Amino acid sequence: GESIADVLSMTVTEALELFSNIPRVKNKLQTLQDVGLGYVRLGQPATQLSGGEAQRVKLATELSKRATGQTLYILDEPTTGLSFEDCSNLLKVMHRLVDSGNSVVLIEHHLDLIKNADWLIDLGPGAGDKGGEIVCVGTPEQVSGMKESHTGEYLKHILDNLAVSEVTG
Repeated sequence: GESIADVLSMTVTEALELFSNIPRVKNKLQTLQDVGLGYVRLGQPATQLSGGEAQRVKLATELSKRATGQTLYILDEPTTGLSFEDCSNLLKVMHRLVDSGNSVVLIEHHLDLIKNADWLIDLGPGAGDKGGEIVCVGTPEQVSGMKESHTGEYLKHILDNLAVSEVTG
């Protein structure tokens, strides 16, 4: 068997394998894995987590609770530091939340997440002191057609490439 020290030095991914036959533990670990925290060691102090990691731990904690379908989640750039695969997994988690009747509000720059939104509020026109005004609102498709939106310009390329790949794929 494993000692407590051995378990605490394991990553979430390693512990998931060890505890695969204990459903309550497995489900908690799987949720951490789903939000892109498979590399975190179980014994890592919370003070050593980045802001994005801490935010995803909180999200995993919420996902582990019994869902009411009436929760508003507000996430500030949850994809910061995530690999493409982890972003994809996080997107699945967010779809799960919405499909369960919850609302998810993201502050995000990652276009792969933005293109999956039901509704966008584009703030700008620039960043920091040069922004803060509502530039436009709408679906990703609507925002991608608005010339005044920098986000829309980038989004248009993503959506156009997606449409081309769906036609040729």
